[in-house]
Amino acid sequence: MAALEAPEERLRKFKYRGKDASARRQQRIEVSIELRKAKKDEHTLKRRNITDAFSKPSSKDVVEVTRPNLDEIVQGMNSPDPVLCFWATQTARKLLSQERNPPLKVIVEAGLVPRLVDFLKCVLYPHLQFEAAWALTNIASGPSELTQAVVDAGAIQPLMELLSSPNVSVREQAVWALGNIAGDNTEFRDIVISSNIIPHLLALASTTIPITFLRNIAWTFSNLCRNKDPYPCEEAVKEMLPALLNLLQHDDIEVLSDACWALSYLTDGCQERIDQVVATGVLPRMVELMQSSELRIMMPSLRTVGNIVTGTDQQTQKAIDAGMLDVLVQLLRHPKSSIQKEAAWALSNVAAGNCQHIEQLINHGALPILVSLLRNGKFKVQKEAVWVVANFTMGSTTDQLVMLIQSGVLKPLTSLLVCHDHKTVITILQIIFYILQSAVKSHDLEKLRLMLEQLGTIEKIEALQLHENHQIGQTAFNIIENLLTEEEDECALLDLEDSMHFKPGTLTPPNPTIFKPARKP
Repeated sequence: MAALEAPEERLRKFKYRGKDASARRQQRIEVSIELRKAKKDEHTLKRRNITDAFSKPSSKDVVEVTRPNLDEIVQGMNSPDPVLCFWATQTARKLLSQERNPPLKVIVEAGLVPRLVDFLKCVLYPHLQFEAAWALTNIASGPSELTQAVVDAGAIQPLMELLSSPNVSVREQAVWALGNIAGDNTEFRDIVISSNIIPHLLALASTTIPITFLRNIAWTFSNLCRNKDPYPCEEAVKEMLPALLNLLQHDDIEVLSDACWALSYLTDGCQERIDQVVATGVLPRMVELMQSSELRIMMPSLRTVGNIVTGTDQQTQKAIDAGMLDVLVQLLRHPKSSIQKEAAWALSNVAAGNCQHIEQLINHGALPILVSLLRNGKFKVQKEAVWVVANFTMGSTTDQLVMLIQSGVLKPLTSLLVCHDHKTVITILQIIFYILQSAVKSHDLEKLRLMLEQLGTIEKIEALQLHENHQIGQTAFNIIENLLTEEEDECALLDLEDSMHFKPGTLTPPNPTIFKPARKP
């Protein structure tokens, strides 16, 4: 039976699956980790340029696209007179720049996108090129079908050519438009990359440009790193990494944030990309940025380092050597629960490593803080802390497991057995099972059983036998049967282990969202 199996979706994203005891968890398998949604902290996929166009309008200020207005725009954009073309394009752009309900679909359905693309090629009229690029930027910021209309109209190549325009505003707007297109999906991202955008961005970033322009370049780089089915090609990543490292030395908050998000995308579950990023020597800088007072910098840098420690033991050790554990322990005390949760997720991946990593976790004082979070943290943080304990339990030595128990972890785990999250209850039962298994082998079962009795753990597990969730009920039943059996011995509990499909010496591990979390988120 599968009564003690970990939640499957988390298992897929975890650093380890169940392993034979002889392997002693020294190797990690490749995993695909889905980036967790961070809601307000998540990175913006597309951006619409609303500067100078109806900022915070009242209802009476919002320009509606009525039939006469639209007819005038269509006629003006199809006029041979460049003055009329400019007026009509600018009018359309202003409509598309409204903060609320911009008529993106109306403009597309009016058939104006191909005409806007034509205006990108009017080298004699840079102001017309600018307005057309701005309008296309905002259309491409909409749903995928509207971005598709921009691509189908052939906008990518003329936008690429505008990256060499003598007009800095035109160049910046072209970068913005291409960033929106690349951010829509992997197909468009790869088309933009294959159009040779990266060398252009590298050249632009190395010149003296306005800070707004550099921000757009950093954000476009992040979209070129985004999405992972497939990941951006190895050669493109190799081209972008030096530029991202340079951007990480900047002091602008938005530039730093976007550069960090770019690295978080590259390290999201792909061993090869993690290798590329770690090989740049960026870890000390990322750990430094994890301590930023700006959440826009702290969150993506924390996410990046958390992604890296989903990798190999060697990669995890490099993050530890860069000072990651000191900072993670500090972040577990952060006033924002979203940061606590993210830090606990990263720590769970360290705990999923070898016993040397667990020893370093102990030495950095993580256990008392974890117990405090299990006792008093918000539930979303408690769930992550449970996975830290689960991973710790699986990979620890006997002495380390004794230290975990002595830290007082069993009391808050017992309290969480009555929570409404079935996956968390199952995971706690797994932890208790594994601790019992270890106690049998060390001949400390009676002592542990007395402790569980005093904490009320056995009483709660007995009650869980009647739980509406069959997996919880059956798991609790099996544990209680063995806890309360008069003749129980090592063979009896190991027989229980076999009946639950555990491999000797292992606990089925979840994945990076909770054992190893995934953030999306």
